[in-house]
Amino acid sequence: MNTSKPALLSIDAIDVHYGSVQALHGVSLHVNAGEVVSVLGGNASGKSTTLKSVLGLVTPTQGRIVLEHRDIQGSAPADVIDLGVASVPEGRRVFPDMSVEENLLLGAYPRRKHKAEIAQDLGEVFGTFPRLAERRKQLAGTLSGGEQQMLALGRAWLRRGKLVCIDEPSMGLSPRFVDAVYEVLFRWKAAGQTILLVEQNARIALELADRAYVLQHGHVVLQGNAADLAKDSAVQKAYLGAA
Repeated sequence: MNTSKPALLSIDAIDVHYGSVQALHGVSLHVNAGEVVSVLGGNASGKSTTLKSVLGLVTPTQGRIVLEHRDIQGSAPADVIDLGVASVPEGRRVFPDMSVEENLLLGAYPRRKHKAEIAQDLGEVFGTFPRLAERRKQLAGTLSGGEQQMLALGRAWLRRGKLVCIDEPSMGLSPRFVDAVYEVLFRWKAAGQTILLVEQNARIALELADRAYVLQHGHVVLQGNAADLAKDSAVQKAYLGAA
């Protein structure tokens, strides 16, 4: 972790309710500029709700969310995106009746006036994902799950956001596609991209992350350096398959 860089994102003691059910209990975390932070936990732990709170998809009932000194709690998702946040949602959420290229260009829509830069970035995405280049005019709904995840990553990259929020990128993918997805995420990390990652695959998430938080029943129960957490006996037993 590079402590010399300011916190790009700060989540301060947020509670989230779905009706009468409380999903998050005083969750706090921060992401420094240029850092990869992973949020781990099992089903119904609150990790995806944490990400949705940042993206404006749910509104906390208490606490604050600050992006670069700006309170974004209660902001609409479109406003959060306009502030420089990109999203790779769970389940990919591509537009099935639009082509691969059209889906990618939607990611660049906030930068639409910079056509030369977008064209260069589009070429970079196609270079990273040759399968997408081969299928650039194909409808996104006809792609495999792994190809759609590549498309979701490419769309987020074209946003060129200051922060990329990624929700369960390995879910439902074959080991081959998981490796391909994380190869790209490791490249993003090397390029200095700030990432907030929600992931059930704790082993690979801890390899990628600088720091991590572990959620259980909506509470942060562990946090720290990712390499240290990977050696933690509680994390190994719960998430890494250790006996």
